[in-house]
Amino acid sequence: MRQAAAGSGLARTVVGGSAGGLVVRVGARDGDRDGPHGDDVATVLLHGAAGSWTTWTPLLAAAAACGCPLRDTVAPDLPGWGESPGAMSGLGALADRVAATLHALGYRRWRLIGHSLGGALALEIAARFPDDTLSATLVSPSGATVQAVARHPIEAAPRLPAFAGMILAMRILAALGPLRAPLLHGMRRIGLLRVLAAPLFAHPARVDPAVTDALADEIRPASFLAAVDAAREVDIEGWRRIRCPVHVVRGRRDVFVGRDDAAALRAVVPHAHETVLATAGHFAHVEDPDAVLAVLSRLRTVSPVV
Repeated sequence: MRQAAAGSGLARTVVGGSAGGLVVRVGARDGDRDGPHGDDVATVLLHGAAGSWTTWTPLLAAAAACGCPLRDTVAPDLPGWGESPGAMSGLGALADRVAATLHALGYRRWRLIGHSLGGALALEIAARFPDDTLSATLVSPSGATVQAVARHPIEAAPRLPAFAGMILAMRILAALGPLRAPLLHGMRRIGLLRVLAAPLFAHPARVDPAVTDALADEIRPASFLAAVDAAREVDIEGWRRIRCPVHVVRGRRDVFVGRDDAAALRAVVPHAHETVLATAGHFAHVEDPDAVLAVLSRLRTVSPVV
């Protein structure tokens, strides 16, 4: 994934000051002027917890390979992940910060693509900036069940045991302090981290080791637990303000999405649609990027896939 990131064609920039700004990868402007006022429209890639912007490189590579690259791409490392300093704040404050970053880059309209916690962030941005958001595509978004487990990790654990187990594991790693790094190094060396990551994928044997290596690099307990705190406080009712098209893409074997999440989302965003992929787990944009691209083409985020 590092090699794919290096060849993505996106330029690294820091928005908001070199010391505490967001590190963002930005694609060249290609004249996409589908906004209501004929302005350039950004395609914003929002990664989830335990990730960075590089989780989108399989999707970017697949889009380039089919001749339908994403337009005016903006891919930030969210605070506490990748190269961006700081810590994850509440989702509302983070939504405002992402919007301010897009404005600083010269964009006034955008299409959002968010994975996991980034999916919830995309919904928050769409709710807070309804006039500026043209569409929101959510890949395995964190939803009502994640929030329930975040609020009640013991009582609600049976509803999403993998997520509850992840919270416990991160709390243990956080408590280890300086012992954490050598422990993770040893687990990675003997292949145990790849085994532990297997439930995140529908077909783990087919996943390139570079993917699980990248996930291992992003094991940051403090940032993950801050993201859990952010999920706990999300105002899902506020998503009723969303007016743009919303489409959810998730894998049938996604261990981080609850069985009632789709219905809970439609309760506040009735026009939301869902596509379920038998070929994917929690990382559909990694396991089956072509299927995710097909959804994006219907929302005019990429050129039609032919």
